[in-house]
Amino acid sequence: MKFLRGMTTGAVIGAVASMIIAPQLSWSTKRKFTKSGRMIRNTAEDLMDSVKSWNR
Repeated sequence: MKFLRGMTTGAVIGAVASMIIAPQLSWSTKRKFTKSGRMIRNTAEDLMDSVKSWNR
């Protein structure tokens, strides 16, 4: 569970860092990064929920 939480946190931090490091990107590209970050976070949360239910 801690591993998945770490992966989720890392993905979100990576998306934010990429937007800060590459400010010359267009607005639409930044929006795609944000959307991808949300999708990754949601997928990881769903996976964590599944793992939690298996452990019960």
